[in-house]
Amino acid sequence: MDRLANTVRPYAWGSTTAIPELLGVEPTGEPQAEMWMGAHPGAPSRIDRGAGPVPLAEAIDADPEAELGADAVRAFGPRLPFLLKLLAAGSPLSLQVHPDLAQAKEGFADEQRRGVPIDAAHRNYKDANHKPELICALTPFEGLCGFRHPAQAADLLEGLGVDTLKPYVDILRASPEESALREVLTALLTAEHDAMAETVERAAVEAERLGAGDGPHAADYAAYAATAHHYPGDPGVIAAMLLNHVRLQPGEALFLGAGLPHAYLSGLGVELMANSDNVLRCGLTPKHVDVPELLRVVRFEAGDAGVLRPEAVNGEEIYETPIDEFRLSRFVVAPGAAPHPLDARTPQILLCTQGTIRLVTRVGSAAGNGGSDELTLTPGESAFVPAGEYVSLSGEGTLFRATVVA
Repeated sequence: MDRLANTVRPYAWGSTTAIPELLGVEPTGEPQAEMWMGAHPGAPSRIDRGAGPVPLAEAIDADPEAELGADAVRAFGPRLPFLLKLLAAGSPLSLQVHPDLAQAKEGFADEQRRGVPIDAAHRNYKDANHKPELICALTPFEGLCGFRHPAQAADLLEGLGVDTLKPYVDILRASPEESALREVLTALLTAEHDAMAETVERAAVEAERLGAGDGPHAADYAAYAATAHHYPGDPGVIAAMLLNHVRLQPGEALFLGAGLPHAYLSGLGVELMANSDNVLRCGLTPKHVDVPELLRVVRFEAGDAGVLRPEAVNGEEIYETPIDEFRLSRFVVAPGAAPHPLDARTPQILLCTQGTIRLVTRVGSAAGNGGSDELTLTPGESAFVPAGEYVSLSGEGTLFRATVVA
């Protein structure tokens, strides 16, 4: 096994304090949005097996089956199919959706065929993979996830008392679910800029007033008012009101599948995702919004956000999702507990978020990769365990495990 040296990404929406507090280091004053753990080419973790630090991706490329196991290579190719992150939102991220696998392959091939530069600001598809995600809260965490039922969205918009929102309210009340949501989102994203900016400004003022009260939607209005503060005049503020406002407690999670509009608003969490950069934005961003392509990908289906809580299986708390590229689980290790062995069939990244966790490689295992026989992880520290390497954990604290479905 290998201790990982990871990169922190300084995106503007990141918290200045959350990741430093977890790591036990002084804040720099700059935003620290995400710490990446994996082999993504944008910021691969580094390992040191005695010859100096090298990117984890380089070690995997040298012998994919030894690092990932034959089953994982057969299923996902000679690459680590997931990326684990610490994500710290100090302000709202863009409202966005991700394509499914077929849409990603088609969109990527089309833009390649048309010669759209891979780094072009208007490029939608950076690769041919889908990007399902799972976010698990480490602190109280707020987000937007999936469409509200149209009648509920109509109530929320109507409660603002803004005359220019009335046409959207009428559509949400009169049309079938899918067509209502599609028509309103399309109208918001294609409206005349100045008129929509004025509507957003008026809505934000009312949302702030209602959010300070004790009405049934006060928490929702407060969240939308805060979002409008960060993105004044952005039509995504009104689009956000079509979505479920979700407040996660530590240990609760959300799975974000293809076509599901979502945004993270605030909080610290562990995020696990398929290895992809494909994002189609709906708003709350100065970046490119491709409305026709967005409307092709969004699934206009209303429903609850679907908060996930882990299922305990032999001491491992598993967050079940409908995909195979990744699986997230959690161990809450009690002091004095017997060492807990980990399934060795798949590649793993282990992340400590609380306390001190001791990892021990079984003597005589077949791994033989030159890694340490023992590692101790403290909050924010992580390790890569190749497939076939037998590891047990003990200590006192919380450990997240990212792997693939065997």
